[in-house]
Order: sequence, then C-alpha cells, then structure tokens
Amino acid sequence: MKEGLLIIISGPSGVGKDTVFKELNKRLPDLRKSVSVTTRPMREGEINGRDYIFVEQKGFEQMIAENRFLEWASVHANYYGTPADEVARLRNEGRDVVLVIDVQGAERVAGAVFDALTIFLVPPSHAELARRLTERGTEDGQAIKRRLIEADREIAASAAYDYIVVNDVVDRAVSELAEIIQNERRRRKGDDQEC
Repeated sequence: MKEGLLIIISGPSGVGKDTVFKELNKRLPDLRKSVSVTTRPMREGEINGRDYIFVEQKGFEQMIAENRFLEWASVHANYYGTPADEVARLRNEGRDVVLVIDVQGAERVAGAVFDALTIFLVPPSHAELARRLTERGTEDGQAIKRRLIEADREIAASAAYDYIVVNDVVDRAVSELAEIIQNERRRRKGDDQEC
C-alpha cells in the first residue's frame, strides 16, 4: 500500500489555519488531521480529542521524555506537540495526514520528514491579521502585540515552504489548497509509476 502524504499547513497565529482546514476537509473528506497535544487552556467550543488533546504540563513533559512526539515546541508559554505514533499509523494505512501546526513545529517536521508537503498561509495584510486576533477575543492587548511581532518573523520564513497561500477569502484559499494537494497526489503517484 502506498504511504499517505504528510501535509503541513502552517502560518502565524490568527491567520485562520483551523478555519481553512475545516473547509478543506469538507472538499477532501479523506484527509485526516493529526490532533495536536497541548498544555494551553481549552477555549470555548473546543472538544478534547477533536480540536486538541489537552494535558497538564507534567503529562506533556513525560511524553517528551518518552520520545512520543514527531515535533514539539513551547509557543506563547504553552507546549504543543504532534503525536508520532498516530501520524505514522495513518500514513502507513495510505491516508493523507494534515498537520495544522505553528511555524516552529513545521520547521521541525520538515527537517525530519523529507517528503512532507509544506504550505504556508499568510494573511492579506498585517492590519487584517491584527483585526482577526482582536476579534477572536482570546488574548489581551499585550498578547496580541506579541503575536503580531512573532507573525512578522514567521512570515519572513515562509520562503522555505513548498507553497504560500493567501487567506484573504476562505473559499478561495481552500480552493487553492485543494488544487495543490490533488496535484501533489497525482505527481507523487506518477513518480511511483516511474520507479
């Protein structure tokens, strides 16, 4: 059985990674999202095991010690990590796995998994990103300011990704992502037939 793609969707906080993935998954329902483990508090409307696997810091650190993450990072004073076993299991079943992760995590995975497909979402403007972070209502003004400074650094690193997609209108961005993934599926299938 052909191994599934590992697709990384990354970008700065507030760019709309989760929103875009939810819509993308409606168009490509065979995609499987890897659920990240985090120590950050659960936000209203989130469900443990669907949006994230929420754990205490001590539990996360135990998972680090047991080498159970494909990648992990401390971001905005919280830990985030991608469980390695689940990603490997899904890919071995031939399923395409999507990691919706921050830039630090994406860099680590791309460095460890040579065939990862990396896609960077950018906001249409700095002002729009600030508006989205503010309207989200999950952080205070100082936290938003820190996230915007970090976003500038992350966007500067986007040239290392295979593709850059502007999330100006969700439907348009999703269409572009779906096309990229379908083209990569065809291309890689063609590569296998040439062997």
